[in-house]
Amino acid sequence: MANMNRSPFDNDIILLSIHWYCRYSLSYRDLEEILEERGIEVDHSIINRWVKRYTPDLEKNFRKRKVPTGGSWRMDETYVKVKGKWKYLYLAVDKEGNTIDFLLTSKRDTVAAYRFFANHQKLTF
Repeated sequence: MANMNRSPFDNDIILLSIHWYCRYSLSYRDLEEILEERGIEVDHSIINRWVKRYTPDLEKNFRKRKVPTGGSWRMDETYVKVKGKWKYLYLAVDKEGNTIDFLLTSKRDTVAAYRFFANHQKLTF
């Protein structure tokens, strides 16, 4: 994990800002305003730097801790409407129907399928 100790902000503030940015469709300026309402003055460009700096490391650590699946899983694909636009959803589910992972793309093509399976090399086919 990247060292956050050099920042004058508390690690919890940095992680919460990254979480809100990645989880919800908020702009950096929206996050700046939300934090300001909570008494934390931080510029939107600083939040942008946090996201760019720490998100890859966080994702790498999350993928390491991801619960391994059983030997049996299935691939499902379908079209879904997201904010009024049709998108293609790739979905990996285990034998109980629990979602293992997903990928949402604007179109169905070979590149998108390979991108989805590239993240799942350890899963048995």
